[in-house]
Order: sequence, then structure tokens, then C-alpha cells
Amino acid sequence: MKRLSLVRSNARAVLHGVAAVVAACMVLAWQASAQEQHIKPAPPGDSLDVPGPLARDLSPKLDRRHLARAITLVADWQLARLPAETQYDWTFAALYAGYMAVPDGAGGARYRKAMYDVGEALHWSPGPRVEHADDLAVGQMYLEQYALQHDRKMLDPIRARLDAEIAAGDGRDRPLWWWCDALFMAPPVFADVARATGDARYLDFMDRQWEISSKLLYDHTKHLYARDASFLDKREKNGEKIFWSRGNGWVMGGIVRVLQALPADSPLRPKYVALLQAMAAEVIEVQGKDGLWRPGLLDPAGYPLPEISGSAFITYALAYGVNEKILDRKTYWPVVEHAWAGMLTHVYADGRLGCIQPVGAAPGAFSETSSYVYGVGAYLMAGAEIYRTAK
Repeated sequence: MKRLSLVRSNARAVLHGVAAVVAACMVLAWQASAQEQHIKPAPPGDSLDVPGPLARDLSPKLDRRHLARAITLVADWQLARLPAETQYDWTFAALYAGYMAVPDGAGGARYRKAMYDVGEALHWSPGPRVEHADDLAVGQMYLEQYALQHDRKMLDPIRARLDAEIAAGDGRDRPLWWWCDALFMAPPVFADVARATGDARYLDFMDRQWEISSKLLYDHTKHLYARDASFLDKREKNGEKIFWSRGNGWVMGGIVRVLQALPADSPLRPKYVALLQAMAAEVIEVQGKDGLWRPGLLDPAGYPLPEISGSAFITYALAYGVNEKILDRKTYWPVVEHAWAGMLTHVYADGRLGCIQPVGAAPGAFSETSSYVYGVGAYLMAGAEIYRTAK
């Protein structure tokens, strides 16, 4: 037994080491990108060696008073830790989208003002790389600000970027969004600009590129997306295909945000509704006993910890589906309730949200204290969507 324990301990150490190397490589690439725009990169999160106490005063009851408490505790903790130099990176873009979703009853006006300040600091511009979804994601926050204030400075730079992308990529057959996470980062921006301008070109381009990505990455049997083409033939230890919970959560979140922007009579709507329904039916079959999803969706036993960023995006999408009567309430709302209760067990007393996998490109190891901004953003979106119809 001692030998088996030692083997397991060594295996965990190796996994943590590999995860750290992958995260370091991703951060280096991200830093290089930031330097192109002369923005000093800030780390999107960290892990603690010694965790603090968990929050004991959060209730899983889905009423607005308790939801607001759970939302603001985490939101305030993260807001106090925004870097001094404002970041445009995709990791922070997901956080900004989360802050924009927070309802007024949970301090939404204050967070929207903070996001306005972020937009001002960034001059309402995307990152420097044309045709790269990572650098476009921040546009979601800009366009939500534009919808509130109708100030062209919030729209024009991001619209110019989309025009450049369409000019460069219209008619392409190779995937522009070749990794599944990109379906959260870029398509909602195209849909938002289409809504803001009434120009259908942006929806046409978005839909065509989504189709190209789906043709490459979507599994019509499992109703899930491979992270990218390199995962099409990769398997978990149990023999199942590797479907990353975070990647698929981002896809489901992207579907929601496209649907939010589509006109009610859009001919595109039924396709995205059907896609959300298919993915939702799949993910509820692999929800953990704690209400959360593991990094590898189809091999939950192979991962000791749940992953909050993927779980939160999935919860956000399921709650939206129920609220919009896309998903059956009797079937899906208990899943949402269970997931929200599970997420609260990873909130620390100071507001830190843990169990978030670091930057990476596949299911991997992490610690219970691991906290990253995109996971916080997903948590805020999930809480806000539940709040929307709560008593």
C-alpha cells in the first residue's frame, strides 16, 4: 500500500509539473502578443500553497438575496486584483464579459463603470492580431457598453477590425477559428456588431466560419467539440475521446451570446438553438455528484478535481436555455441548481474562486486554490443568468 501511495503521489507531481510547463508556455506566448501592443502583461491568475478558509456564509438557495451575496463576494475580490495596466487579453476579456452581466441588484452599475474605465484605457481597441479570436474577445464588453451608451468610439475600432477580417478571410475554406474556445471569443463579437449596425454581412461571415469550425471539430455522435484537430484521435485512459470541459463550456457560452444578439426572426436561430440543445443533453449525462464537471468530460474518474471555468460556462448556458424556454425546465433546472451549489463550495472566505485550470490547451492537473480570471468571468455570467429569473 505504501508503494502504491508513493506511485500515486509521484504521478500527481508529474501531472502538476506538466501542467505548469504548458501554462508557462502559454503565458510566454501571451506576453509576446501583449508586447506588440506595448501593454505590460499581467498574469491572469495563480495558485496558493496554503489555502485560506472556505466561505461558510454562502447559501445555495436560488433567490436574489443569496445569489447577490455569492456574486458580489467573488466579483469584489477579483476587481480589487485587476492589474494596474489594463489588459486586452482573452483571459481578461472573459472576466470583463462577466462583470457586464452582473445585475443591478448585485452591484452591476458599479462593475459596468469599472468596465467603462477599462475600455477607456484600451481606447476601445482590440488586440493587435488581425484574424485572431484571442485579440477580438474584448470586443464583447465594448459592444455591451455601446448598447448602453451609443457612443461611436466604442463601436468604430472593433467594426474596423471585423471589416479587415472579412476582407482577409471571406471565401476561405480553412478554419479561421481552429480551436473550439474561439467560438466564444469571436462569433459573439460579429453578432453584436451585426445587431448594432443592422449589417447582415457580419452574421453571414460569422455563420460561415462557425460552420467551417464545426465541420472540423464537432462530433455528431457525442455532440461535443474537440479542442482542435490534434485531438480528433486522442483518447482518455478509459478509451473515450478527449472532450475538454472548458473548451466545450466556452462553445456553449458562445452559442448563448450569439443567440442573445440574433434577431428573433433570424433564419440562423433554429440551428444554434438545436446545437445548444444537443450539447446540453450530452453534458448533463456526465455531471459529477458534486454538481460540477471534470476537465475531461467523458472520463470523470480520470480527474480528481472538478474544473470551475468549464462548469460555470456550462451552467451559464443551461440556465439561459431554461430561461429562454429552449431547454425543458424540469430536466435542466435541477442540474443548474446542483452546479451552482457545487461552485459555491470552491469560494473562499475572502472571495477567491478556486479549482480553475490554468491557461492551457487540454485537460490537465491543477490545485484546489488555482484561480484565474476567465473562470471568475464564467462564474459571474452563470450567477447573473440564474439571478435573471430568480425570486
